[in-house]
Amino acid sequence: MTLRLYDSKLRNLVPFVPLVPGRIGVYVCGPTVQSSPHIGHLRSALAYDQLRRWFSYTGYDVTFVRNVTDIDDKILLNAASSGENWWSLAYRTELEFTAAYNAIGVMAPTYEPRATASIPEMIEIIGRLIDNGYAYAAPDGTGDVYFDTPSWPQYGALTHQKLADMAPATDSEPRAKRDVRDFALWKGHKEGEPASASWSSPWGRGRPGWHIECSAMSTKYLGAQFDIHGGGLDLRFPHHENELAQSHAAGDPFANYWLHNGLVSVAGQKMSKSLGNSVFAAELLSQARPLVIRYYLGAAHYRSTLEFHDGALAEAEAALSRIEGFLERAVRRLEGTRFASSTVELVPDDFREAMDDDLSVPQALGVLHEAVRTGNAALDSEDFAEAARLLGQVIAMTSVLGINPLDPQWASADQSSTGQALSSLVDRLLEDRETARKARDFATADRIRDELGQAGITIEDTSTGAHWSFDG
Repeated sequence: MTLRLYDSKLRNLVPFVPLVPGRIGVYVCGPTVQSSPHIGHLRSALAYDQLRRWFSYTGYDVTFVRNVTDIDDKILLNAASSGENWWSLAYRTELEFTAAYNAIGVMAPTYEPRATASIPEMIEIIGRLIDNGYAYAAPDGTGDVYFDTPSWPQYGALTHQKLADMAPATDSEPRAKRDVRDFALWKGHKEGEPASASWSSPWGRGRPGWHIECSAMSTKYLGAQFDIHGGGLDLRFPHHENELAQSHAAGDPFANYWLHNGLVSVAGQKMSKSLGNSVFAAELLSQARPLVIRYYLGAAHYRSTLEFHDGALAEAEAALSRIEGFLERAVRRLEGTRFASSTVELVPDDFREAMDDDLSVPQALGVLHEAVRTGNAALDSEDFAEAARLLGQVIAMTSVLGINPLDPQWASADQSSTGQALSSLVDRLLEDRETARKARDFATADRIRDELGQAGITIEDTSTGAHWSFDG
């Protein structure tokens, strides 16, 4: 099956064909580092991490670019409110994002440019737009430069809107705009803003508008035309619409495919600051193991709305524990047999078909859990050849999704307090059971085993002692 992706611009599933065979260039809109990361930021980063991992597994050489917007109206506003230098706030927040991404196993991008390091490229694109007749400098001497939206007939192509139906652009003060829907490419320096937040340009000192930043950074690292542009669904308009318009108007072919991940809702409501229901990354990471959080964030289809509710992380913990239990059991049972070295780490066809169908991770997880169930049955019947085959598949599938519990990156991750408490409790009960068995008090030993079983914990007695796994 050929990989198909949902192109937001075409509003359809389409076959993915890279510009250069065997190579893929991906640009994803990263964070505006104005405040701490929340669950939505982690979900978006993880969605494209899964895509990147699948590309790599299937043999592509991937150049992955995720930017950092480190100059922006909100950064200046938040810094002024806290009495902090804007660049200090931006860097401190950037480190928070990096730590959160690392915690859940999001791979570092090939390039992670900051907007402030690409000012010359932004100025060059703006110059081309003015020369082509699609942008204008404000005549009032403010130093502002605007994209002339009515002059570009294709404006609205990404979101399929008509210009007449669009709301006014809110990315700058109206000042000398020709049309309320024109958006800022360059913002002239204003009184009261830090001098350090402005750069020289042909139109006077100032700073870039938000949208021009990504047009410059993506083409700087991937070329005038590249394969995929991704980001959150909330960025489709106006950010990505404006990127598309200004890049094409400047003469760049730009992205071949547009991908957008779904947003996060909390207890049935859209997550937003105004509702006060934001779930921040630090809070989320305090509630469960990072591996569990990665499983939870990546279990839904990337284009769907992810629902965060009480019990969501417990459900993820239970599902992941079933996988962990099989892997640990299979490795232990196969050790010392001729099947221990016969494991082939290859994803099954059903998993491949699911991933090739617009990255259908829920279906891929269904294949994974079926392999776990079948693998446990094979171990029960001591069909070690079948168990080894399924062990290889489970390792391959979890590695592709970045949730392989055997991966060393998770070995140093601290267990959640809940996990530590569960492990301590079960270990103590197993000690009590072993004491009862040695005393030939089999009624007590059987009672402990039955109570653990009712709690979803399976006990396996071996020559090296009792081992347990959580089956949820």
